[in-house]
Amino acid sequence: MRGAKTMKWSALAAAVALAATACGGSGGDGGSAAGKPAGYVSIFNGEPQHPLLPSNTNEKFGGYVIDALFTGLVGYDAKGGLTDMNAESVDSKDNKTWTVKLKKGWKFHDGTDVTAESYVKAWNWMANVKNKQANSYWFDDIKGYQDVHPEKGEPKKDEMEGLKVVDDHTFTIELSKPVPYFEYKLGYKTFTPLPESFYKDPKGFGQKPVGNGPYKFQKWTHNKLIQVKAVSSYKGPNKAKNKGIQFKNYSKLESAYQDALSGNLDMVDGVGPKDLPKRKADFGDRALDVPYAGTQSIVPAFYSKPFKDVDPKVIQGLSMAIDRETITKTVLQGTRIPSKGFTPPQVKGYQKLDTDVLSYNPKKAKQYIKEGGGVPGNKIWIQYNADGGHKEWVTAVCNSIKKATGVTCVGDSKPDFQTDLEGRQANKVKGMYRGGWLADYPLNINFMQDLYKTGASTNYGRFSDKKVDELFDKGDHAESLDESIKDYQAAEKELLKKMPAIPLWDYAANIVHSENIDDVKVGFDGNVLLTDITVK
Repeated sequence: MRGAKTMKWSALAAAVALAATACGGSGGDGGSAAGKPAGYVSIFNGEPQHPLLPSNTNEKFGGYVIDALFTGLVGYDAKGGLTDMNAESVDSKDNKTWTVKLKKGWKFHDGTDVTAESYVKAWNWMANVKNKQANSYWFDDIKGYQDVHPEKGEPKKDEMEGLKVVDDHTFTIELSKPVPYFEYKLGYKTFTPLPESFYKDPKGFGQKPVGNGPYKFQKWTHNKLIQVKAVSSYKGPNKAKNKGIQFKNYSKLESAYQDALSGNLDMVDGVGPKDLPKRKADFGDRALDVPYAGTQSIVPAFYSKPFKDVDPKVIQGLSMAIDRETITKTVLQGTRIPSKGFTPPQVKGYQKLDTDVLSYNPKKAKQYIKEGGGVPGNKIWIQYNADGGHKEWVTAVCNSIKKATGVTCVGDSKPDFQTDLEGRQANKVKGMYRGGWLADYPLNINFMQDLYKTGASTNYGRFSDKKVDELFDKGDHAESLDESIKDYQAAEKELLKKMPAIPLWDYAANIVHSENIDDVKVGFDGNVLLTDITVK
């Protein structure tokens, strides 16, 4: 997600959390195959952190549901290319003023029309500081954002100056400055429309949302399941090939895995370390490993005792103490690819950095740490959520660091992802934390600005560097998309010098599914394309 001055909690750091925080499993409303309507697909999920609003949902569990219920202007194909969804076209001659034309005939699930006003009114509401939406900063490129979302105090206006309705199916977006990649951002879930019924009861809407997507909301049994039904009249290119989806809660990945193996759950899009070695034997060709635009890292908290005012050489040394090749081959069973930079190969602008900082070299690791002044107390911690299948690799990373350098490294386990995240937000990380990032849009920009820009909402390590910020700003306002991408490639090389994080490996989606379903495919961002799944 894009960095902003407001410190809201993010997106897709949560997107890579693999396990639910809520209780679940067999039994109850959605806990067995018997509770699933014919033609529906049941998948592993967890309890969303917030009510189901596009502008306040930025973690995987809620995000999966939002993506099913809502369709925005554009989307991305399997390779990360732009595709028109609700938009007939999105055009700009100067990268500053964008004209959006909508496809006609689209309806919300309550039968009302999707119009230009449906977008403009919704975005103004989402951006308004009074409404306290976690994703409001996504609108900060739009002219007048500061009027509705000031840093302090009440908003000066209720509407952003840059949004204008032209007619029922046309509106314009004027930005404060040209942004060559703005159209790519429009594929993020926050840029969706809302029906008029939303404004009558926003709180109630979050419990029973009305969208315009391929599925319509049916029920939400909290801490158990969310059920959505395919919409036969849906106008988009991603019309559902099944009759509906059940998003089911599990407290443990292992339990979901066993239910998929027994046929009581159709799909799990994450396999715990204990089950990775046997997934092929258990599921055969129904066990899928698909690389996608996601990365894993460990991130120093620059306010913590080990890393406050640290010389970047120390972090570079710690990086060289990690045997990525061995850990990915053994602990992670070949399901991860050692990082060659701060971005994954599936995004535009990916580059392999010419460096040995990301390669295992115990001798250099000791040398760099010593030259950098060492680690205060000679001890570091890596915070992680215990419910996400991370303990094994965190332990392996710590063992590798200790063996190579003598620096004591221990895992700092939190019971669930929400607790882990709250610790990051409250600046209570003792040393490092497990950082995961899933692409919001398929550009290298998204893997840097959103994580390392001063004040970025997902910059939980509180990294700040003037030169890095200047390079980001240059890329944000380049004259073309290609130039912007190149500017960010230059910024990535600067990140290597400053080490705001230690890249570990790039992700592959580890999916297992029952014999009940077919056509399980994965998007560029690692999310399963739910609408493509067919039921046997």
